[in-house]
Amino acid sequence: MSIKNICVLGGSGFVGTQIISQLCKINKSVTVLTRRKEQCKHLLVLPKVKIIEVDVHNQNALDTHTKGCDAIINLVGILNETGHNGDGFRQAHVELPRKVLNACHHNQISRLLHMSALNADAGSSPSRYLRSKGEGENHVHSFAGKVNVTSFRPSVIFGPGDSFFNRFASLLKISPVFFPLACPNSKFAPVYVLDVAKNFVDALEDKSTYGQRINLCGPNQYTLKQLVEYTRDIIGSNQLIVGLPDIVSQIQALFLEWVPGKPFSIDNFQSLQVDSICEDGTPQANSLESIVPYYLGKQQHRIKQDSYRKNAQR
Repeated sequence: MSIKNICVLGGSGFVGTQIISQLCKINKSVTVLTRRKEQCKHLLVLPKVKIIEVDVHNQNALDTHTKGCDAIINLVGILNETGHNGDGFRQAHVELPRKVLNACHHNQISRLLHMSALNADAGSSPSRYLRSKGEGENHVHSFAGKVNVTSFRPSVIFGPGDSFFNRFASLLKISPVFFPLACPNSKFAPVYVLDVAKNFVDALEDKSTYGQRINLCGPNQYTLKQLVEYTRDIIGSNQLIVGLPDIVSQIQALFLEWVPGKPFSIDNFQSLQVDSICEDGTPQANSLESIVPYYLGKQQHRIKQDSYRKNAQR
């Protein structure tokens, strides 16, 4: 069956925006379900995009607004929960995928693309984030034959507007002479957001991806310290990046766990104990060196221009 109408959950975010843009380029109709329509204004310029403000955790509402769709793409995920007991992770990564699968059954939707995470593991993972991601992933794959599911498991995703390089760039700009970095030896294989989006769109009608759990990594591996040092160099900063031993990293996480916004948590620390790299699969083409300087460099250029204007009293 040709897939023409796609419902996207989590469509207003960093990855969702790129996926929806690519879907529109191939003439698909997209319905975006969101709690806050205001966050999706940038999608309204795209053709064949409909925004519906709804609580996606409400099963009846989910059933109602996915009716008539040929496929669902679930991108909803959180890196930190507001609480400290795992309930937030379970609601986003376990309970919501169950409700999405229920909606598929209710409306006879036979195609589901699901965003998971590299190292998602319901059993032995040290972090609640990765355990909940693994449990949700296992559940959506448990109905093979009734719903054709493909899940994607990316390493850290980069690109303009990302929450990784941009976040470290912002922290470095307000840091003093040195920058204390937790878990400096954790490894990543950063993957470009457009490569992630292309994998989703290409898989939509590709039967060979049914039932697959696809790891997504960039072409190169780096330690966290190397990535932060690279960010520092791109923005023209000069702090010394000081890697913290695990015990100090854990103490830092214990403290920041209770800071508003939770910039670093115990669960983040536990996630970083597992390297976010791919042991198999074909690496994606775009390296961070070919992309990151463009958007971080532009950002730095704007900061310099603002400084010049301020000094000139313009």
